[in-house]
Amino acid sequence: MKRPARVRALFALAVIAASVFIAVTVPVRLGLDLRGGTQIVLETRSTETVKADSEATNRTLEVLRGRVDALGVAEPSIVRSGENRIIVELPGLQDPRQAADVLGRTAQLSVHPVLGVATAADKPQKKGEEILADESGERLRLGPASLSGQDVEDAEALFDQQTGAGWHVTVDFRDDKGWAKLTGEAACHPAGDPQRRVAIVLDDKIISSPQVDPSVSCGAGITGGSTQITGSFTSDEAKELALLVKGGALPVPVETVEQRTVGPTLGAEAIKASAWAAVVGTALTAIFIIVVYRLMGVLATVALMCYGLISYAGLAALGATLTLPGLAGFVLAIGMAVDANVLVFERAREEYGKRNRPSSRSALTAGFKGAFSAIADSNVTTLIAAVLLFLLASGPVKGFGVTLGIGVVASIISALVITRVLAEFAVDRKWVHRRPGLTGLASIGRVRTYLTRRNPQLMRRPRRWLAVSAVVLAITASGIVVRGLNFGVEFTGGRLIEYSTSTTVDPDRAREALADAGFPQAVVQSSGDDNLTVRTEELTNAEAVEVADAIAEVGGGAEKVRDELIGPSLGDELRRNALIALGLALAAQLLYLAFRFRWMFGTGAVAALAHDVIILTGIFAWLGKPIDGVFLAALLTVIGYSVNDSVVVFDRIRELWRKDSKAPLADVTNQAILQTVPRTVNTGIGVIFILAALALLGGDSLTDFALALLIGMLVGTYSSVLTASPLAIELDAFAGDGDGKGGRGRGRGRGRGRARSGRVKSGAGAGKEPGRAEATSTGK
Repeated sequence: MKRPARVRALFALAVIAASVFIAVTVPVRLGLDLRGGTQIVLETRSTETVKADSEATNRTLEVLRGRVDALGVAEPSIVRSGENRIIVELPGLQDPRQAADVLGRTAQLSVHPVLGVATAADKPQKKGEEILADESGERLRLGPASLSGQDVEDAEALFDQQTGAGWHVTVDFRDDKGWAKLTGEAACHPAGDPQRRVAIVLDDKIISSPQVDPSVSCGAGITGGSTQITGSFTSDEAKELALLVKGGALPVPVETVEQRTVGPTLGAEAIKASAWAAVVGTALTAIFIIVVYRLMGVLATVALMCYGLISYAGLAALGATLTLPGLAGFVLAIGMAVDANVLVFERAREEYGKRNRPSSRSALTAGFKGAFSAIADSNVTTLIAAVLLFLLASGPVKGFGVTLGIGVVASIISALVITRVLAEFAVDRKWVHRRPGLTGLASIGRVRTYLTRRNPQLMRRPRRWLAVSAVVLAITASGIVVRGLNFGVEFTGGRLIEYSTSTTVDPDRAREALADAGFPQAVVQSSGDDNLTVRTEELTNAEAVEVADAIAEVGGGAEKVRDELIGPSLGDELRRNALIALGLALAAQLLYLAFRFRWMFGTGAVAALAHDVIILTGIFAWLGKPIDGVFLAALLTVIGYSVNDSVVVFDRIRELWRKDSKAPLADVTNQAILQTVPRTVNTGIGVIFILAALALLGGDSLTDFALALLIGMLVGTYSSVLTASPLAIELDAFAGDGDGKGGRGRGRGRGRGRARSGRVKSGAGAGKEPGRAEATSTGK
């Protein structure tokens, strides 16, 4: 074994060994959409005196961390996102009201003197006075605030074991003068007088109104900066009061801008469905590539298994959260990983047919060398889409970007290292060398044989293909105008709740029930056999309970499957970021392709991508499907997948043009397309198996995702060959006419629109075997 081969083998063994170790020892963290629970996104707000900057947000986070711990949720997560957002994940918590009651009460705390008892008809008599109900419901007239939450240093719930008095709350103040003055004035009133009390107010609600102890003398007050609030507290009541008092020290309030709740049943079903889709899709793909490439297909299947192992280990090592779209991206990347193997094997088949004394080893080496640039360029373009998802998206879509990026890196290692090590080892065996047909590389395949015999001139009239693309584009785009886009709650703001009912409920009946309950604008749709989705404007948690009661009444009982609340400001932001992501994706693709190829190829590819985006969006508009975060993930994936096909064709055009720089672009493009069609067909079939498994077995939550990818893959395959390439030819001809030199796209002149080349060797366009043909392709 030569030195480079030994290095590759050692590297492959090291990567596999490390992946096995990580996979066994480090578990992957599942997102809430897979294990169930509640996610709340909070945004700090500035006040008249304090700005909600990063420092204030960090202080808020630390206080909220204590509140989250007090909820008793296993493995909670609370992290800062950006300048002024905090993401709280509470696995297993199905009632968002429980979390919101604690997390939402973070306005400034204030401490007031009690001026007396108020009746229902009483109103505040002077500025600064308030009338609020105490813990028992009694209305108290409160004077202006004497202390604020900023004066509170700490609060703690303690159990008095010595006296057996039970639980109490100890409050420490930064400066005891204000507290001493307030309690000293209250102590001047007799015991039992309401004015001997002080009121602690949070969010315009009295959370505690203790009476000053008789031992405190008039005017002296409580000194020392610390005091005790006693009462008939239970353990939970004392701890919650301490948290609320301490939390009142926050300098800024917070607002819930996003809230998601997923039931454990939906998460378990999603994992099971995606796992089945992965097993079935991978099995079908493996069978297909084994039938087509025989021994090389078997080895590629082993490499694909290693790819799955490396991807899983990468997720675990980075501490990434695996979400539902991320899981779908992981399954999809299996199909995309097939592409690199197919590229190598098809190039090896070509090289085998070109050589006078072919050997499987030399053909395989040449195949890896010839396919490297196409593999590198296509994977870089996919990484661009993954990076944009990670940087610009949020929540599950961001997780999809992480998973896709890890999958791309793993597929490169799988195809260019592991597959090569296994394949080179296999073809060096004597029993394989004596049976070249066993390798799957000694035959050019049925697709290439058919193309060699027919030699179709697809690029003879490129404008015809552009006209077809324009018609399809107009029909689908009209759906956006006629039907409009059904933006999901992520982009519009509002609340989306899905229920599983005991009996099947007609959506019209559910709409009537919700209208009677006071929600006439609610949009109700059936989802699955016994599921209903209710979409409304932004609701409070109390209003959401009323919606649930109305659905339960008509459905004979209802269980909440998922609950999404998106604030209007966040919806605008997500919609804006989606447009930015698409714009930057197209711009990044254009710059990269213009750098790697010629400007007309980059322009043609990006125009084809825009063509794909509009067609896919238009079809979803005609079908009335939601345009949400999952659709955005699918759309950006289509961009990455579509450009892969364009890159493969353009890479072959570049290679052929280097051999004959004077050849007309139309002839070279036609030849490149015919040579790469076998790869396109075989890769497409492999991806279809994966996507079909996702669509059929992935459950309702993945159906739209898989449908978008299936449509995008078909449209992208068409556009990369019959839109991007013809447009590049026309642009080249236009540029050539403009400078008076004549465009390569039409030969030495425009003539009748046909190539007028001399003799162009056809690697796959003539003869019985590619590269050996003596026939030539001649246009008029």
